[in-house]
Amino acid sequence: MVRSVELNEYEREWEELAATSAILRRAREVELSRAGLSVSQAGVLYFLKTSKVPLTPMKLSRLMHKQPHSVSGLVKRMETDGLVETRRDLKRKNWVRVSLTRKGEEAFKRQLTEWDVRNITACLSKSERESLIAAIRKLRARAIELLRQLRPTPYDELPV
Repeated sequence: MVRSVELNEYEREWEELAATSAILRRAREVELSRAGLSVSQAGVLYFLKTSKVPLTPMKLSRLMHKQPHSVSGLVKRMETDGLVETRRDLKRKNWVRVSLTRKGEEAFKRQLTEWDVRNITACLSKSERESLIAAIRKLRARAIELLRQLRPTPYDELPV
């Protein structure tokens, strides 16, 4: 006999949030596959394109909230695919800077045409969107705080 587990209100809310997040991520994966990219690749392209300063794999890992070794591997695969290039920093020889190639620029533009999932909040009213953003920011700040408590590094310098 299977025993039923009663969730409290916070656990039910977490399950709703987790399920919605998983569905949104899967929808975005399917959408980006039409542009020949993964969600992680699109993230790297976005941060490289929008950053005002040169980025290292470590800085990318912090921006993407991923482990440094995962992002380093991703950057190497993207370099093999011709989407990004890495160069040693002339001032800091032990640093590697990552930049977009022409092919990476084209891929970035292609993924911008896949916008249905990114614009999913269009079904909400302006006040609902404002409330959602406020709630998301509060949840993100709390999650970062919990990460710091649970695992102090490499999350020490996560942007809020």
